[in-house]
Amino acid sequence: MDLDRFAADAPADDAPGDARVCVVATRPDTFERCRESFYPAPRSYDRTRADFDYMAFYRTAPVSAVTHYARVVDRAEQTRGEPGPMDDEDWAALIDPFSEERVVVVFAFDELVPLDSPVENDGNGVRGAWYCTVDDLREAATLSGLRDRAES
Repeated sequence: MDLDRFAADAPADDAPGDARVCVVATRPDTFERCRESFYPAPRSYDRTRADFDYMAFYRTAPVSAVTHYARVVDRAEQTRGEPGPMDDEDWAALIDPFSEERVVVVFAFDELVPLDSPVENDGNGVRGAWYCTVDDLREAATLSGLRDRAES
């Protein structure tokens, strides 16, 4: 169970149901950056050019579920070694294990909104990026159910 839902200062789950969402997988290090309201992706990834208003986060550990989403408020390119939201430690933890790319798109967003009911992993998790609606996130109980509603 995600205890964030019970925090007194958790933002309301009030996004428009038909809003487009990009669902991505996050390891614990990446999800901690999401708590700080940013998520980087190598510029070559399709999601950096896709049209969506929200991001949702499949947490590979410790829960193996989509637990939160957030409204995207900005996208900014950052080149390794230049000023931006990411420092050298962020590059080492979030980009280097997956890509040698020198340019990323950093998504900035509002506070994370915990889902009332996390979308539980019942298969192989989320690979790449899935696109769905906020209502799809709210209605799907499992990742296979979300995958059936989503496009990738």
